[in-house]
Amino acid sequence: MKYPIGTQTFSTIIEEGMVYVDKTDLVYDLAQKHVCFLCRPRRFGKSLLISTLESYFKGKKELFKGLEIDELEKDWTQYPVFRIDFAQGGFEDTEGLKETISSYLNSWEELYGIENRYEKPGLRFAKILGEAHRQTGHKCVVLIDEYDKPLLDVLMEPMEAENRAVLKEFYGTFKVADEHLRFVLLTGVTKFSQVSVFSGFNQPEDISMKSEFDALCGITKDELVSYFDGEIAAMAEKKNCSKEEMYIRLKKQYDGYHFSEGMTDIFNPFSVLNALNDKKLDEYWFATATPTYLVRLIDRGKTNIKEIVSRQYDKSYFMDYKADTEDPLAMIYQSGYLTIKGYDETRDQYKLDFPNNEVRKGFVALLANDYCGRRSDTKNLVLDINDMLRQCRLDDMRDALTGFFASIPYDANYQERVWSYESHYHYTFYLIFRLLSCYTTFTEKENSRGRADMIVETTDYVYIFEFKLDGTAEEALKQIEDKGYAEPYAVDKRKLFRIGVAFSSEKKNIVEWEVVL
Repeated sequence: MKYPIGTQTFSTIIEEGMVYVDKTDLVYDLAQKHVCFLCRPRRFGKSLLISTLESYFKGKKELFKGLEIDELEKDWTQYPVFRIDFAQGGFEDTEGLKETISSYLNSWEELYGIENRYEKPGLRFAKILGEAHRQTGHKCVVLIDEYDKPLLDVLMEPMEAENRAVLKEFYGTFKVADEHLRFVLLTGVTKFSQVSVFSGFNQPEDISMKSEFDALCGITKDELVSYFDGEIAAMAEKKNCSKEEMYIRLKKQYDGYHFSEGMTDIFNPFSVLNALNDKKLDEYWFATATPTYLVRLIDRGKTNIKEIVSRQYDKSYFMDYKADTEDPLAMIYQSGYLTIKGYDETRDQYKLDFPNNEVRKGFVALLANDYCGRRSDTKNLVLDINDMLRQCRLDDMRDALTGFFASIPYDANYQERVWSYESHYHYTFYLIFRLLSCYTTFTEKENSRGRADMIVETTDYVYIFEFKLDGTAEEALKQIEDKGYAEPYAVDKRKLFRIGVAFSSEKKNIVEWEVVL
């Protein structure tokens, strides 16, 4: 099987016999609309979707032979197609953005013989669309890939407002030239607010959270089995496990994305294809790069992921996207680092969490390094604690965590503020233990009388942690007993440990650690 890794051109995939997961029935449904917007994480197939639509609207029927759309489309009209790709450029200055737009406009003006040109890019583009409609007799198709990259490149930087103004004027084309448009699609990682970008033209139909288009990008469970059954079997043989076990491993590592209340399971296509090609499970998607805008959001907002994933959110929260440094949740969700993990129909609310192990490990490691002073050895600490939990070496775990806290650099501008709060120590524990892939970790797990600070479950053991700042480990253990945190495990066959941990705001470290069976 030839995998289209690094190839996002539909015609190349088809002509060179690469594997193509047929989405053309959904492409056909999408093509019946007018002006649309689709938000999906990076490397999720947006560029391939744009390329597929380009071939379809150019009437290249031969490329679609045997695919779903071959039975649906009868006319195969050749429309004038205008494709803009912002994915490749760097837009740290406004002149670069203007030059990129102008280069597209220059080539199209030459194509349609337009000599008298307007100065503003939006008006120039509107004239091009009108002339293309007149010359071909068909309305135009506009496909814009990563429309938001010129904004994300300068998010929270001085140039953001200038780039935003350029894009707002340019995208205003779609209001001025509406009579000349057959279809418009903008794709991106996030959707900026209507006031900032989209107010210049009729609001596009946002299909990002419409259940009928959940599977437009990515790979569903059925598609994985249908297209890659033999490859999964070969991978299982190499790893000396059953095909069923290998499917479970793939699911835990790369599945878990949901884009609407329909809760359709979507696998990350980039990671799946790389894993099947290499026949090993690795962190492909996260390893490609961490978006700089996400790092800036984390640095600016001091994002507390524990608070974000422990809440439910009204559906309306996700309908009004906004790039906001004070509340970066929407961008973290849209960027693919969190996904919908539950939908309460009665309340019309979503629950968020990490989609899979690949994202959880990568993102929490990023947060841990940022929160704890960008330490390079967080990964080694987690591996050590993983062994200590499995082997019940609690004294060693105490020493390792004490050493970790002692090595966190003291930053007077930030750490002075957080060292005096119990939540700081709790959050540090949370980040470390959330990186464990083999065990289940609960924070603030509720019962009828209170919330346990942290519970870690392994195959053979259950560890209940309670934290006290400027208190005693004895007080922490008493709270575990008084609040009945161990009661849910009364008939559990695993060995249970109650662990009281006391921190000192003066010493900024663990000062007491007591364990009771």
